Amino acid sequence: MSTPEGGATPITADEIRRLLGALPPLPEAGDWRAGDHIAGLSVTAGKVLLAFEAGAGQAESLEPFRAALETELAALPGISAAQVILTGEKAAPPPPPRIGQHPTGGKIELPGVGLVVAIASGKGGVGKSTTTANLAMALAAKGLSVGVLDADIYGPSIPTLFGCTDAKPLASAEGKLLPVMAHGIKLISIGFLLPQDAAVIWRGPMVAGAIEQLFRDVDWGALDVLLVDLPPGTGDAQLTMCQKAPLSGAVIVSTPQDLALIDAKRALMMFRKVEVPVLGVVENMSYYECPQCGHREHIFAHGGAEAAAKEMETAFLGAVPLTLAIRESSDAGVPIVAAQPKSPQAAAYAAIAAALLEQTKA
Repeated sequence: MSTPEGGATPITADEIRRLLGALPPLPEAGDWRAGDHIAGLSVTAGKVLLAFEAGAGQAESLEPFRAALETELAALPGISAAQVILTGEKAAPPPPPRIGQHPTGGKIELPGVGLVVAIASGKGGVGKSTTTANLAMALAAKGLSVGVLDADIYGPSIPTLFGCTDAKPLASAEGKLLPVMAHGIKLISIGFLLPQDAAVIWRGPMVAGAIEQLFRDVDWGALDVLLVDLPPGTGDAQLTMCQKAPLSGAVIVSTPQDLALIDAKRALMMFRKVEVPVLGVVENMSYYECPQCGHREHIFAHGGAEAAAKEMETAFLGAVPLTLAIRESSDAGVPIVAAQPKSPQAAAYAAIAAALLEQTKA
């Protein structure tokens, strides 16, 4: 792919589209044309994020093209890093491997990373991302090096929760993304690569492909724990994680109400079916405690997650109250564990972190 003359002005997304449109078809992939299969393209602060749609069985034959294009895009004027995602899937994907197995060409390797824990929920709105952010801070307070991968492609909340929505990851000498550092935590999110108000209108396979590349194309360095903030539900994103990522286990976040618990049980059963250990359940918004008199109200019922954990024979890691302080600190971009480390709310997250580490012991 030839580049435009000169290098003073960064290349635009429209110019990249024109360059892709001029590329010849690829006979090895059934005369597939790059310009006709662009599913998403953005250029933000010198970073290119490009996604292609590919039919079943085309992904393998297009992989050399994807890798070469990624290198060429990174060399364009004003571009410091590029990420190219293929959304095609093999015609007959293998069954999910057992945790700890690394089949050739399948499992993602994360050298230097210890525990990899997925934070999941059966439904949205239960405070999964807030739990992830504060659990990361609580683990770091115990002296661990911690990273967070925001895999919630449709609703990336981690940049907001850590107060770094304008941050942009740099590229290493090897062309990998370097995580953003905030409050002592290493972070990566699709939110760093797209405009803040951009709507991500992607099909399931594209989301799965983006998550896989966020794993493969980030240089985490040495980490004791990597928390992965999953999107809610039990779809492509979760299955990709279970098939590809070296998960140590999963934590399910739920509120105490019946509707949330039904979906939480579904999420728990999904992880068990693909043989990923469920490390425990967290009950978020467990109760409201009046800051003036200390009276507690169980707005969403109480104890349901603990009862569900017992029923499903998994650990109950702890409960977090519904408080204005957690909401305010989250909106301000400072997790409550960092904003008020001696508060009862911070103590609740610290207890959950301790219980989680206990579950991961051999």
